[in-house]
Amino acid sequence: MSYLFGEYSCKLDVKSRLTLPSALKQQLPNAGKDPLVIARGFEKYLVIYTKKEWEAKLEELLKLNQYERENLQFIRHFTRGATEIEPDAAGRVLLPKMLTEYAGIDSASANEVIVTSQINRIEIWERAAYDAMMDNMPVDFAALAEKVMGDKGKGANE
Repeated sequence: MSYLFGEYSCKLDVKSRLTLPSALKQQLPNAGKDPLVIARGFEKYLVIYTKKEWEAKLEELLKLNQYERENLQFIRHFTRGATEIEPDAAGRVLLPKMLTEYAGIDSASANEVIVTSQINRIEIWERAAYDAMMDNMPVDFAALAEKVMGDKGKGANE
């Protein structure tokens, strides 16, 4: 499996189309020509998965007991608005209106977005929301790394 990396500042056109950065597109299977799935993130952002990654997420959801209310609520929220998207000939993807409204992304004002990769998925943030989220990150990143990764990589270096 290949992993995605990079952070890019982009603008949507007036039709809510996003041109995927070429450096990021080249990291996607088949150079970004295959269908992708866009969905809501856990916070006010959008997330793009390859179709293969999305299907793996759905397989995980199928393992949940759908008779338990919390599981069903999670499944509904996780899949709400999920849409298959395909890049056009110019490499642009159309972001669905319901999803851009959820994430506070307004293409009418040529809103700037941050496109950032997160190992196996791509996040799309409204610029101000992304900056606010990053500004609220812990000051002591080393302490956070120790807490989150401390027991994961015994003997591993940075």
